[in-house]
Amino acid sequence: MIVVDDQAAVRDGLVTILDHEPHIDVVGSAADGATAVDLARRLAPAVVLMDLRMPGVDGVTATRTLTTLDPAPAVLVLTTYADDESIVGALQAGAAGYLTKSAGRAQIVSAITATADGHRTFAPEIASAMVRGLTHRTALERLAAAHALTVQETRVLQLLTERRTNRAIAEALYVSIATVKTHVNNLFGKLHVTSRAEAASLVERVRDQGL
Repeated sequence: MIVVDDQAAVRDGLVTILDHEPHIDVVGSAADGATAVDLARRLAPAVVLMDLRMPGVDGVTATRTLTTLDPAPAVLVLTTYADDESIVGALQAGAAGYLTKSAGRAQIVSAITATADGHRTFAPEIASAMVRGLTHRTALERLAAAHALTVQETRVLQLLTERRTNRAIAEALYVSIATVKTHVNNLFGKLHVTSRAEAASLVERVRDQGL
């Protein structure tokens, strides 16, 4: 497995702890998402233990890329943050599990083992956010069907609701900023809105009212 955390003390501490576990083999560590992806391509770990907020490439963006690799590692998030945006972002990016750093050693080890075996592990405190995230995704799917949005336009709309800039959306989707602007303009036309705020508000209304 690979351990990813921008704080050296946390990263080194996790590596030390996990190295003493007989069923866990730590093959590398990284301080940012870009390095984690590079290591995963070279080392093909079964599991990546991923922090979310890091300089450069963040954990959500890295997770999205890791899930496209062949073979793709399972990503287990371990972060300080338990807000809806962080949780939903990680799950939509393809994370197989989500723990907060309040988890004890035994819980972390158990989650890593379960993740390696193909199971999904989530901290109890994030269950409500997961339900809200599922409802949010359903709203996006309903809007996509009602307004004939393409897959890429739907993804752009999702990222707009996360208040991402055009540059951030371009980096997440591996396209140019000009392409993102084209998708945004197409979205505005199909949804009959004139701003990013209106687009996000429309998603919220569909989610809350079940329209």
